[in-house]
Amino acid sequence: MTYDLKNVFYLDTTVKIDSGTTGSGSGQLDLSAYIDPIARGRTKGTGLAIYKTHYTVIRNNAGSGAPQANEAGIMSYGLVAGMGAGDITTGNINLADDLFSASNNLLVSQGMYYGPASFPGATAFPAEGVIPSEKVPYVIVRDNVCLAYDVDATNQFTADMDLSVRMECAQISLDQATLNQLLRTQTV
Repeated sequence: MTYDLKNVFYLDTTVKIDSGTTGSGSGQLDLSAYIDPIARGRTKGTGLAIYKTHYTVIRNNAGSGAPQANEAGIMSYGLVAGMGAGDITTGNINLADDLFSASNNLLVSQGMYYGPASFPGATAFPAEGVIPSEKVPYVIVRDNVCLAYDVDATNQFTADMDLSVRMECAQISLDQATLNQLLRTQTV
């Protein structure tokens, strides 16, 4: 289960956050082509090891548009294994209070985003919290992962924004004991 460049590939997904909206939303990525949680005879089950996650927040339809100096939007976001929420626009889902907490077994990675105007004199910055690593990847054994987010009620975005995540991942074989443990911990 070591990080090996020849086995690592990228998966990504993006959600659009409309300006002036607050609350939570999500975008779902189907992983069923990469995961087989059933061991058959001598064949081991397969999981998806997430070694690294990379997030971007850019203006929608602006090319590589960096957030403007007047952007005050603040949000928390995370990648959640097996959430199964689907693609839901901002404000149309209620997320669990502890969804982005480090104690959530389903949380692959998490961070916060602060627009430049939310801290006068500062630049926009993401602050990462929970992250997987090359030495200890997060192994997903559920058939989906959701990019979920929550826009602050008093600091919504002034422009349409795209939140994207890129995952560095690899398919890995799992023995039955490890597979059973992961299935138990990745229960919604």
